[in-house]
Amino acid sequence: MQVVAYCFEFVYLCTIFGLALYGLNNLYTTLLFIFRKPESKTKALTSPRTWPAVTIQLPIYNEKYTVERLLRAVTNLDYPSDQLQIQVLDDSTDDTVDLVSQLVSLYQAQGINIEYIHRTNRKGYKAGALDHGSKEATGKFIGIFDADFVPKRDWLKKTVPLFQDKRLGCLQTRWGHTNRKYNSLTEAEAMAIDGHFVVEQTVRARNDFFLNFNGTAGLWRRACIEDAGGWQWDTLTEDLDLSYRAQLRGWKIEYLPEVVVPAELPAQVEAFKKQQFRWAKGSFQVVRKILPRVFEQSSLPLKVRFLALLHLTGYFVHPLMVAMLLLTLPVGLLAPEAFQLFPISIIAGLGPPLLYAVTSAPRVPPLWERLKLIPLMTIMGFGISLSTSIAVLEGLMGKGGRFIRTPKLNLNNSRTQSKEIDLSYKEPISPLIWAEIALGLYALLTIFVLTPDIGWGIVPWMLVYMIGYFYIAGLNLIQNSPKEVGDMIKSTVG
Repeated sequence: MQVVAYCFEFVYLCTIFGLALYGLNNLYTTLLFIFRKPESKTKALTSPRTWPAVTIQLPIYNEKYTVERLLRAVTNLDYPSDQLQIQVLDDSTDDTVDLVSQLVSLYQAQGINIEYIHRTNRKGYKAGALDHGSKEATGKFIGIFDADFVPKRDWLKKTVPLFQDKRLGCLQTRWGHTNRKYNSLTEAEAMAIDGHFVVEQTVRARNDFFLNFNGTAGLWRRACIEDAGGWQWDTLTEDLDLSYRAQLRGWKIEYLPEVVVPAELPAQVEAFKKQQFRWAKGSFQVVRKILPRVFEQSSLPLKVRFLALLHLTGYFVHPLMVAMLLLTLPVGLLAPEAFQLFPISIIAGLGPPLLYAVTSAPRVPPLWERLKLIPLMTIMGFGISLSTSIAVLEGLMGKGGRFIRTPKLNLNNSRTQSKEIDLSYKEPISPLIWAEIALGLYALLTIFVLTPDIGWGIVPWMLVYMIGYFYIAGLNLIQNSPKEVGDMIKSTVG
């Protein structure tokens, strides 16, 4: 029995150490953000004498609710018409095909250089579509927008001038939100994304750490894409993969936080979970593929390589969270002295909330609103940890996989939008919901069993687990109730 107790204690302490490591990394990032303020990258730049040729690629798949808005925004970009090419890379299998082909024909009749490229198979998914379109691209630079993004008219005029730096291979701009206040889930998602873009991406860019293109709202130098090996689809995060390959080849990736491109946040729990699943699985496929090359690159400072490790493996926090929950009860029964290390984990736990507290930027809620949202965002993170943990394991075990797109419905902050939504655009509920409810009950059981012997110190953590799993599972059940589906879905495909 003593050997079993030691084993549980050892695994538990390793779990606490891992969580503390990621928490301290957030704290370090926050301090770098606070004490090293960036300067605007656009102030000292002048427009090029001759604007270079640019291709805008729009990879879409069954996006009939957002594609019209996307095309309206992109065809309205302020750029010399003879230097701008627009490619609609459509893999759709529904009536998006007819809608987009008609819209493209109308824009072509207005003299806009726009092409419609429809693939009858989804080979390589988004990466395959981008690679396919690149064969017919005429631009020296390639901008990419997903279907739910709405670039402002001056987006190219603010981004292209930065490429006078010949080392610059890619420029990422900040994501905004069209439906931040649609529901509690979108508010929490928006805050998480703001923390990533306002703090994390800014710190990585200004300190020459590895930086990733986020898949959309960015501009690439075509020569950089080709030099790095082009778009590859052996991972589900082709953007992260190409970003690291490019930087390992010596290219620079920059970030422009003052240029914001609004986009839609998934308002349905199941859609959000599948999005996070794809990102987590893809990131660990990149870990398997790229991380060894990062540590083989001896010219990189050790700090840069270590922070790249934490960057690429960021989703590993979720398996650690699940492990800590599962281990707390047996450790409390067999080796309660392990809980004495809680002060260390509490110090590290200050990292994430501080990061979001300092996320101050235009179009970000004021401090008091952010502070109110931190508990909601925390329980959301705990609530999706089981799903994301499974994604991490799948990413470690295999390449590729099915790319499940996040359906977008052209939502804004209003809940009273009169539109009919096809049933195929709503993600069906996953059986995993019952495992999430079970974990919430397990957290409650842990409280009842351990509190009499070890006191109330364990209760706050277990309550966060319980509320997190119940929130995600409960909201999922509500959103899939007959009334909620009836309000949202007015027609079905076929």
